[in-house]
Amino acid sequence: MSEGNYRVILCERGVRTFADHTRNTLDLSIVPAVQRLSHLPIVVDPSHGTGKRNKVTPLSRAAIAVGADGLIVEVHHDPDRAMSDGMQSLYPEQFDELMTQVRQIAPVVGRMVPAIGTHAPASRIGIDRPEALPTPAH
Repeated sequence: MSEGNYRVILCERGVRTFADHTRNTLDLSIVPAVQRLSHLPIVVDPSHGTGKRNKVTPLSRAAIAVGADGLIVEVHHDPDRAMSDGMQSLYPEQFDELMTQVRQIAPVVGRMVPAIGTHAPASRIGIDRPEALPTPAH
């Protein structure tokens, strides 16, 4: 940002630990911590953060519940044949169900998820919280 790029988004993708039940340990406590310290939006990547398809949906729900500004979720129509990251990719129908659940959770924490194709440019990161989007100082 000191060089003029105000379009910065932070991303939580997990930290390396000695746990073997996931690739990384997804630290969702960082979301509210970052929001207290920064105006920058923070998104959560449960796909890379866990490396396991069966953990993506529950951790996505939790990320929205703690106030994440968006999610990065990998989806593939045939994950077993994906060139990379197949084990962490949701099937399209799983993603549809995830979005249904996220749309139910978001209002509980004062957010809304725009329908695909209906969001304004100000909400391009997924979860509507326009005040989280960095804007250049004039």
